[in-house]
Amino acid sequence: MARKTGTSTYIMENKPCVLGFASIVGKKEGEGNLAKYFDKIYNDTTLGQKTWEKAESRLVAEAVSVALKKADLNYPDIDIIFSGDLLNQCISSTYGIRETGIPFLGLFGACSTIAESICAASLLIDSGTVQNCVCATSSHFCSAERQFRYPLEYGGQRPQSSQWTVTGSGGLVLGTEEHGICIDKACIGRIVDNGTTDANNMGAAMASAAADTLLRFFSDTGDPPEMYDLIATGDLGFVGSQILKELLAREGLVLGDRYTDCGLLIFDRDRQDVHSGGSGCGCCASVLCSYILNSMSEGKMSNVLVCATGALMSPTSVQQGESIPGIAHAVHLSKK
Repeated sequence: MARKTGTSTYIMENKPCVLGFASIVGKKEGEGNLAKYFDKIYNDTTLGQKTWEKAESRLVAEAVSVALKKADLNYPDIDIIFSGDLLNQCISSTYGIRETGIPFLGLFGACSTIAESICAASLLIDSGTVQNCVCATSSHFCSAERQFRYPLEYGGQRPQSSQWTVTGSGGLVLGTEEHGICIDKACIGRIVDNGTTDANNMGAAMASAAADTLLRFFSDTGDPPEMYDLIATGDLGFVGSQILKELLAREGLVLGDRYTDCGLLIFDRDRQDVHSGGSGCGCCASVLCSYILNSMSEGKMSNVLVCATGALMSPTSVQQGESIPGIAHAVHLSKK
């Protein structure tokens, strides 16, 4: 059974392993830096559906299906699927998964959802309560714009601090069967609110939460940052990443060149008009379930720390002038 160390980090005794993973993305993501790692790239962002929301559900359904196929498992082999997204009542996950018949636990951690789901699934598997789980999440640029900002037809201008919501979904299968990539540790985040009210600057809103989780993780575990081949935050983008590095440096934690952000990896900011970088639930999930896990499978990386970040706000809270709380969950993946 997992052992708690420090304030909120859990060390897995039985080390749940990644049995399969998949990422399905849209056209813009396929034109970015990681195209060769994705399982499927859609050139039509409607994915043949009538609405953006239905398209996002299709992304989830396909990511789960492909991940299970690569794990050589079927729907009845899965005890629980953990999934959530950015849309009201997590409808992308609900409608994307409803035909599978898999017991479902819907989660909301905003853009941190993939790490949240891995934390929850890993603890259940490590305890022996369940055997196989699926973790998934998604986002879609057009559905997110319609809900959180303005419909695309409005043609609103975006400040340079804003980020481009990734059209994509990532899904992975965790189980007890020994495999090459395992979950070693999980650090569950706390809600951190630094008072940011600008909905076009998500990086600034989430950076403090990322700093809080990373500082606690390294304090709890005693791990030196040097033991990790890669330390990746979820979707702070350029602005948030710079703030995070400053916050950590003040506390004496320097991550160096091993640190990056999934919002910077997935797009090419020099070639693509994404301003501060990528964001959305599908950002970290797509990068994790493509570039990161593929690189680990190929032996290019042995220890990776993924710290997915989320902004816990809604259009209503923003319109009422509320500040934007942040959350970040960290997962240590290792290759045997």
